[in-house]
Amino acid sequence: MANYLARVELHNANYEDYEKLHEAMRKRGFVRTIVANDGKKYQLPTGTYVAEKTNATLEQAYSASTAAAAETGKTYWVIVVDWASARFALQQVS
Repeated sequence: MANYLARVELHNANYEDYEKLHEAMRKRGFVRTIVANDGKKYQLPTGTYVAEKTNATLEQAYSASTAAAAETGKTYWVIVVDWASARFALQQVS
């Protein structure tokens, strides 16, 4: 199983544009929170998402992210990485 982290930056975007992006990414299996080893959940920065994709390749995760970004009608930058571990300082949400 692969873990993907996607970062999407919309150009000249407002709050509603990012809300549209969040929903489009959610439909593709990406979430805006990350779970630490202790089971606590933390909020990712705006435009940052993670997903566990059982049978997806990095290319498929990238394609899903760019398709979601395109749904906003904005120009965008996207980077998707396959990762195994992370360190972070984020706001806890649960």
